[in-house]
Amino acid sequence: MGNSSSMLTQYDIEEVQEHCNHSFSQQEIVSLYKRFCQIDRNGGGFISAEEFLSVPELAVNPLCQRLLRILDGLNFKEFVAFLSAFSSRATLQQKVEFIFKVYDSDGNGKVTFIEMLDILGDLTGQFMSKQQREVVLSRVLGEAGYDQDSSFVLSDFMKILGNSNMKMEVEVPVD
Repeated sequence: MGNSSSMLTQYDIEEVQEHCNHSFSQQEIVSLYKRFCQIDRNGGGFISAEEFLSVPELAVNPLCQRLLRILDGLNFKEFVAFLSAFSSRATLQQKVEFIFKVYDSDGNGKVTFIEMLDILGDLTGQFMSKQQREVVLSRVLGEAGYDQDSSFVLSDFMKILGNSNMKMEVEVPVD
């Protein structure tokens, strides 16, 4: 599995399934492997940030730079684990963990008001001023019982998002 030009064995497929908590079927893993090999243009077995930017849907995503921080240098097994948050079989916990990683830009295990403000800026662009974003975020946090000095850990995200019916799914076409 180290060289992306090699074929997956049954053992490789089962190992990847285990690594991603069976979020994908064996057929889906084979399809994801084909896509991984297409993105890994240099055949090194890892996908660089530049190679990920060749995926149009990622390149135009307002959170692209944050996602690249997570994606840069992934091997196939890590690539599938990353995508498992978007599987219809993923648990709410897996989805919330993914969202938390995107928000936690410095990787310290905490999300601050500034990090949330930065995400809101990425999502709204020039449509909202920084001051407007601060007001909106302060109100939302206040309604949830938090303030600008609050920092959030994963369990806070789980508590806040745990009752939501979030749809974060990507269909993996199988041949």
